[in-house]
Amino acid sequence: MKRIALTLAVLILCIHGGARAGSLTGIPDSGKADSHESNREGSAGSNRGSGKSGTRASGQAGSRPGGQKETATANQDSIQKKSYNATFTTNPPVIDGSIEDDAWLAGEWQGDFTQFEPHNGAPATQKTEFKILFDDNNIYVVFKAYDTNPDSIVRRIARRDNGDGDFVGIGFDSYHDLQTGFAFMANAAGVKNDFIWSQDGRMEDDTWDPIWFAGAKVYDWGWAAEMKIPLTQLRFRISDDGVWGLEIFRRLFRNQEMSAWQHIDRNSSGLVHNFGKLTGLTGIKPRKQADITPFVVGSLETFESEEGNPFATGKAWKYNGGLDAKFGITNNMTLDLTVNPDFGQVEADPSEVNLTAYETFFQEKRPFFIEGNNITSLKTGVGDGDLGFDNLFYSRRIGRSPHLWAETEDNEFARVPRVTPIISAAKLTGKTPDGLSVGIVEAVTAEGRAVIDSLGERSEQTVEPLTNYFVSRISKDFGGGRTIIGGAYTNTFRFLDARGTDELVRTANTAGVDFMHFFGEERKWFLSATAAGSNLNGSESAIENVQRSSIHFYQRPDADYIEVDPTRTSLNGFGGNIQTGKVGGKWNFMAFALLKSPGFDLNDVGYLQSADAIFAGLWSAYNFDKPFSIFRRIRPNTNLVSIWDFGGTHLATNGNLSFYIQFKNLWWTNYGASYRGNSLSTTLLRGGPTMINPSSLNWWFNLGSNNSRSVYATLFANGATGGEDACDRVMTGAEITIKPGRSFTATLSPSYSINRNEIQYVTHTDENDRYILARIDQQIVNMSVRLNYNITPDLTVQYWGQPFLAAMDYSRFKAVTDPRAEALADRYHLISDDELAYDADDNRYSVDEDGDGISDYSFKNPDNNYDQFLSNLVVRWEFRPGSTLFLVWSQTRSYNDTTGSFSLEQNLNNLYTTEKPYDVFLIKFTYRFGLR
Repeated sequence: MKRIALTLAVLILCIHGGARAGSLTGIPDSGKADSHESNREGSAGSNRGSGKSGTRASGQAGSRPGGQKETATANQDSIQKKSYNATFTTNPPVIDGSIEDDAWLAGEWQGDFTQFEPHNGAPATQKTEFKILFDDNNIYVVFKAYDTNPDSIVRRIARRDNGDGDFVGIGFDSYHDLQTGFAFMANAAGVKNDFIWSQDGRMEDDTWDPIWFAGAKVYDWGWAAEMKIPLTQLRFRISDDGVWGLEIFRRLFRNQEMSAWQHIDRNSSGLVHNFGKLTGLTGIKPRKQADITPFVVGSLETFESEEGNPFATGKAWKYNGGLDAKFGITNNMTLDLTVNPDFGQVEADPSEVNLTAYETFFQEKRPFFIEGNNITSLKTGVGDGDLGFDNLFYSRRIGRSPHLWAETEDNEFARVPRVTPIISAAKLTGKTPDGLSVGIVEAVTAEGRAVIDSLGERSEQTVEPLTNYFVSRISKDFGGGRTIIGGAYTNTFRFLDARGTDELVRTANTAGVDFMHFFGEERKWFLSATAAGSNLNGSESAIENVQRSSIHFYQRPDADYIEVDPTRTSLNGFGGNIQTGKVGGKWNFMAFALLKSPGFDLNDVGYLQSADAIFAGLWSAYNFDKPFSIFRRIRPNTNLVSIWDFGGTHLATNGNLSFYIQFKNLWWTNYGASYRGNSLSTTLLRGGPTMINPSSLNWWFNLGSNNSRSVYATLFANGATGGEDACDRVMTGAEITIKPGRSFTATLSPSYSINRNEIQYVTHTDENDRYILARIDQQIVNMSVRLNYNITPDLTVQYWGQPFLAAMDYSRFKAVTDPRAEALADRYHLISDDELAYDADDNRYSVDEDGDGISDYSFKNPDNNYDQFLSNLVVRWEFRPGSTLFLVWSQTRSYNDTTGSFSLEQNLNNLYTTEKPYDVFLIKFTYRFGLR
């Protein structure tokens, strides 16, 4: 995560809070089978400090200098646009932070910065000046960040893109399309950060990693920074007037003050279109980038040996090699290539226990796929909670774990690939001078084969077919970004020639269009719409599997508008949303509608948690952003959402009220509650009939301290209480960060949760057609430890470790009898001890309902203990720009049993003493060849 980019995004938080609908986090989906027990709402997500919105929120706070008054600004259009004229040089400066270089004698100094935070429109408390030079190959920028207390300048060494402390930066609207900005930042220790703004700042791509140079130095009057930005790293239009958009900004860390050269009112509806002007760049010509970066990887894996298993000898040596490349096809279009990529240095996903019917959404962490992913995204969802993840492109599908399992018999052992190998991938991204954005991804993954050993005889089974993925996305700006129209198309094709793969979808196609228009001179009002369709093709068994999956549940017996058709060889669906609202000014609101037809499915190369739902909702917030009393900002927020299925049945109504408060001492808090009355769940019984879910009251509370201190923390708590005593859930935790010096950071994130749910789904028995529920008593203890030691910005040591202990104890088993009965107790039959028998040898329960001594049905004991420890130690040395050496040690420990009982001592003992860990020791060497 690029933390400085995120703190700068305070600009976007206030400008676009409505359009982003961040407070829609936690809107319940129609199929949340365990909506009592999860749904963090804003509790641990919106302002906890661990994610983007949390970083923005906590990063906004700042103390008010004594006696300073906030300047009122009528509207953004009344603010005069500034202009700066760049100077051509034939004597380029040396980039080392020292500004005594004779090259800086040329050109004009400008300053006169204005506060954005904390006092909108007031003069900056410290003086800042800058100068811009250029030649045929580079743009050069110098900053003078004056400081009357130079001993208070915060100079923290960090890895690139994780900079901290005081910083300065520059943003170029080099297309001059009033929509796109390229930002470069350097902190007082010379750490670099960079990102791209798009859609007038509504979106930011903090994964962009151009090759450029920066230096910084502290003086007795403050500090200075220099930058050299090669034209090969910038995309720009060629014009006779040489005019770009320009913004210069500075953060004074100790006061959390953000100031800018061109003032942008924080209640403005946009960012990039309000930039000042950069003139004088006449005659510059594009410089196409051409880089090839081959790599080699070697690793040693150690693990528990297994007698008789030829694949579990306790040790395995592996090696690999490939290359990455980046080519400038034109000045505005870049082609990225990767051949046989390896992501061994990428951190593992955190542990979890998922008791729902749905797939967990995990963030992409692989460098090739995260850079530029905003260009290839077409979002069909709304907000930033579960509904917001729906997207035509979810890059984690490429190189995923295999769909199929190896089939083995007695005396047979299997070696199954953990992930599907990527043969190669290509990505074309860019934006033309007339506002056409293009993003194309093409990837091919290899056939995944499990090797089977049967008493020395070897054979192979296909667990994942050879697959081709194609993703395309275009969008076009009109009227300086007032109107944006776009579309996307994706295709997944699997070569299903191997035995057993016919159970998979052969081809999957999705297509969508989107539209957004801003109204009024200040672009405060908007209207947007998205529409998408999907088409799946495959064998009868493959399409039947899709119909019965948790995304669709076509087999629901009381859904008269859908049914499983075992003869189908295709499945079609559609979805989309429409939104309108106000995004500028102090008051923001949005009205929206979202629909997903029963057959809508994006999950071959996209993400869709569930289908068959219609949502309609209202959201509103008001910004009290002028400091008063002990407060710096107060933001109340509310929403109301109703949900139906495609049969016209009203499923649920959910209401939400929350407050976010910033204090002048740089502390902040966020708290709120949501209420949902009795609802109908179409998924609680996993394909069974619709069942009434008792009402639920959810609450959350977060408190964060001043994050400009060397020690700061965020405390959080959230919970839920269900009607008719159906559930109780409480989760509490903290995130504590310690920065004892310039180079070291430690973050500890412990949490503890307890959950009781009386109607947790267990299973469906074919015998007697019973849907079994139970009471679950769940406890989870989790601790994330993150250590960063930054020797230099280019030489870093990073460690992440997470012990995760979970116990699930099931009791009070129930057979559903009347899922829509008025009282909860009348919806099921509580299975008595006289009816229930447990077979310890088989780990199964059998039920004799009629008391005739013969089992009527049985089910597996669901009790479970799941313990895991994940860790990752990475030494990263970027010994020259774009060339890196990685040393990696990753470890996984896992343990599970069927006791269901929780003991911290016993769970830890099981995790660390029962089995040898799975260790990977890896070295990866990359070397960049710049061909131009």
